Amino acid sequence: MTVEPQIPLIEFLKQDLGISHDSIKVALNSCDYNPGPLPLILWQYGLISLEQLNDIFDWIETSSILTP
Repeated sequence: MTVEPQIPLIEFLKQDLGISHDSIKVALNSCDYNPGPLPLILWQYGLISLEQLNDIFDWIETSSILTP
């Protein structure tokens, strides 16, 4: 999985939600054999709460960075 397009999302996860670098790394590594959106993988692995998942989706919805 390419990390570069997800840099704004990763920065949001780290800075705004306080998700650790290690948690993000685990999720990114798992994307290679378990493809899916990074936020869902973080949640499936129990690395973020449902509330944090909702916050991420809200951020994605309002962020012009990830929309074409």
